[in-house]
Amino acid sequence: MKPSSPISLATSSLARKTRLSPYLFTLLAFILFVSVLYGEDFMCIFGQLEPNFVLTPSRTPEKNKKTEKLAFAIGKTEERCDVFSGKWVRDEISRPQYEEWECPYIQPQLTCQEHGRPDKDYQFWRWQPNQCDLATFNATLMLETLRGKRMMYVGDSLNRGMFVSMVCLLHRLIPEDQKSIKTNGSLTVFTAKEYNATIEFYWAPFLLESNSDDAIVHRISDRVVRKGSINKHGRHWKGVDIIIFNTYLWWMTGLKMNILQGSFDDKEKNIVEVSTEDAYRMGMKSMLRWVKNNMDRKKTRVFFTSMSPTHAKGIDWGGEPGENCYNQTTLIEDPSYWGSDSRKSIMKVIGEVFGRSKTPITFLNITQMSNYRKDAHTSIYKKQWSPLTAEQRENPTSYADCVHWCLPGLQDTWNELLFAKLFYP
Repeated sequence: MKPSSPISLATSSLARKTRLSPYLFTLLAFILFVSVLYGEDFMCIFGQLEPNFVLTPSRTPEKNKKTEKLAFAIGKTEERCDVFSGKWVRDEISRPQYEEWECPYIQPQLTCQEHGRPDKDYQFWRWQPNQCDLATFNATLMLETLRGKRMMYVGDSLNRGMFVSMVCLLHRLIPEDQKSIKTNGSLTVFTAKEYNATIEFYWAPFLLESNSDDAIVHRISDRVVRKGSINKHGRHWKGVDIIIFNTYLWWMTGLKMNILQGSFDDKEKNIVEVSTEDAYRMGMKSMLRWVKNNMDRKKTRVFFTSMSPTHAKGIDWGGEPGENCYNQTTLIEDPSYWGSDSRKSIMKVIGEVFGRSKTPITFLNITQMSNYRKDAHTSIYKKQWSPLTAEQRENPTSYADCVHWCLPGLQDTWNELLFAKLFYP
């Protein structure tokens, strides 16, 4: 038997002398844990995560040595490689991976060249991790892996853009008469008939049921989310082999969020106002419960994409007041840049909730790398659903879209990271 260490003896002696109650001892231990976890700058939590990070409850080195093999994995990323930490390098040889005009599945909200963007510089950037190389996206491997399977993106329009990007990266390998795309309500399905495979997108901006669930008409200022309602959408996700969640932007209505306790059909609705962080925590816990109850960890993979930054405030990167993503053609070069719109408090919620989960979820930390890309937004180069006013024409910054991204572009890299983590976790 190994003798007790001096530290453990001292701790035991101290506990006996002070006669700490189990409850007080637990509280002190929790405070110590939180202070260690959150005492450092936020970037130490999610900006500098361990290489090959998979969100699981047991994060001790001993248990990480015996990590179970994840479904679809065919290799491993280098031990010290954090693919989310790196820089953008100019690459006019391998970028873009497809042309805008040759992918008919891109929505008019994302076709920047078609809508008059004068430059193509935003298409020629490749992500280079600091300590390794990112696995090259292999469309053939991706399609063969999807043979007889379903892959689904669930979330808001940013995840829809990622869905479209994946379709564009793959569709050239599929004969014209062997592919189709159909939309029915919240669900859009791209089918590769030859492979008996589908790549799907499901509109659920909060993941839970909300008053913004209509896939077309959802611009509602007074947003309400129904507590404990994930199965309203989740029944459409069952049977999926690879699922990629995102949810963030729609929660950002201010410092508070309206939560419905009950049903939208109730005549008298019980709506309570809670902090955005508490509301988001509720959503994350619901998602994790659904994953635990519906996804076979030995046969399926679950991904969660972090917040996609906006570039609506030029003063964040040293620009002029009133400046935004409009007419931006260069990258932000400060490696520590973090836009004010990407709430650190929300990332802390993710770390807290996911860190305690017993369900392995691969975290795609696209926030930092995307923060550098103020040049890549659709800006004014997209279909405008309403006629522009004279005032808007005179001031393009007033209607520039600094949320969504041109395709081809940044979101292709998000899918490269998904590919890398799917096959080489």
